[in-house]
Amino acid sequence: MENITLKPTWYINDAAFDWLYPERIQQLSRGHWTPMEVARKAAKFLAAGTGKKILDIGSGVGKFCLIGGYHFPEATFYGVEQRKELYHFALAAKELTASGNVNFINSNFTQIDLEDYDHFYFYNAFFENLVDEGQIDQQIEYSTSLYNYYSRYMFNALEDKPSGTRLVTFHSLEDEIPPSYQLVDATVDFLLKMWIKR
Repeated sequence: MENITLKPTWYINDAAFDWLYPERIQQLSRGHWTPMEVARKAAKFLAAGTGKKILDIGSGVGKFCLIGGYHFPEATFYGVEQRKELYHFALAAKELTASGNVNFINSNFTQIDLEDYDHFYFYNAFFENLVDEGQIDQQIEYSTSLYNYYSRYMFNALEDKPSGTRLVTFHSLEDEIPPSYQLVDATVDFLLKMWIKR
């Protein structure tokens, strides 16, 4: 009998991917996790070259990293997430999908060294600090001052990166992007943007 390698069903569409998680997490998917098509486009841009280390800042349950890691095995995807519960869901999904080139870190992104990574993905993880409702949970503190602090921290870290550093933003207000980053591509709705540092 011929051995046929089947494509894992998780990567067919967003609904299929969501089955990696409990129902409560699935219900957050539409508003908080990167859509599959967006993840593929972003990862393709960020994984250009070989052996790139890509960091998702505020990686939630790990969806971007897992999709990126599946489609671009030559790159290594890292996700940093401060919520311990979401971090554990990401680890469980990594194990289920046997994703060898994906790693997750349970930390606030300001506590890790961004110098260790080549390129970055950012689905406005700071925005929760600006709204009165719609947050993932109430496990962490929210405030406008935290939004400003995180944006400024990321701005400075990106400014310190070398020329050629790639950044993809999704639903960003662009407060965290230094002027040295040039917009090189965007989707028609301008929600997904791709940047390269000059």
